[in-house]
Amino acid sequence: MAFLSIQDLSISFGGLTALTHISIDVRQGLILSIIGPNGAGKTTVFNCITGIYRPNQGSITFQGKELVGKKPYQVASMGIARTFQNIELFSHMTTMDNLLLGRHIHMKTNVFTGATFLTRRSPAAREEREHRERVERIIEFLEIESARDIPVLALPYGTRKLVELGRALAMEPTLLLLDEPSAGMNQEEKRDMMFWIRDIRDDFKVTIIMVEHDMNLVMDISDEIVALNFGVKLAQGAPNAVQKNPEVLEAYLGQQ
Repeated sequence: MAFLSIQDLSISFGGLTALTHISIDVRQGLILSIIGPNGAGKTTVFNCITGIYRPNQGSITFQGKELVGKKPYQVASMGIARTFQNIELFSHMTTMDNLLLGRHIHMKTNVFTGATFLTRRSPAAREEREHRERVERIIEFLEIESARDIPVLALPYGTRKLVELGRALAMEPTLLLLDEPSAGMNQEEKRDMMFWIRDIRDDFKVTIIMVEHDMNLVMDISDEIVALNFGVKLAQGAPNAVQKNPEVLEAYLGQQ
């Protein structure tokens, strides 16, 4: 059984078909990249997985459980986290506070029990410390200690991308969806991001699906690649095999 299985997925918006009978199986522990030209349907796949879109047809199962029909918060509670192509952070909040928001699905105390936060031994106080300790480990892992108490708005773009990555990690996912993680970064930042992604897979034991346009990054980091074009799956396999696929060459990679 595949860790994540997408079968016969189709979705349309009005008269526009975004995905047509897409099937993708993802094995646990992989870094799988989805490539294709703009409008190929890459982010639409992510939106279907996370419950933002409901497909017209098909099934998406995660560890044997159906995802179609679930709300985004239900999908997140099952261990699926994502980043976005356009950074989705609370810009006036600090790095620490943004990462703590990623812990919300693990918080047991509510507004009423939180009101009893009177002593360091209270349940709410203990939980607060546990969540902060978890976030501190992520901050250290991503080497963004200097940004801990700075509002996100004041951080360089590359650091903000790491903060968003850190917030996703704070959810303790077993499946992480990265939507163009290197977009807008310089070459040094892209190289660093490649190492972070590998380390997340290896150290946190997280399966990763990545949408990415930088083909050097894709070829260097991916265990498998899925190629889409106009909502149709062209190929899935090892990077070298997909790179040589004639349909992929024509649609995206170019005759090189």
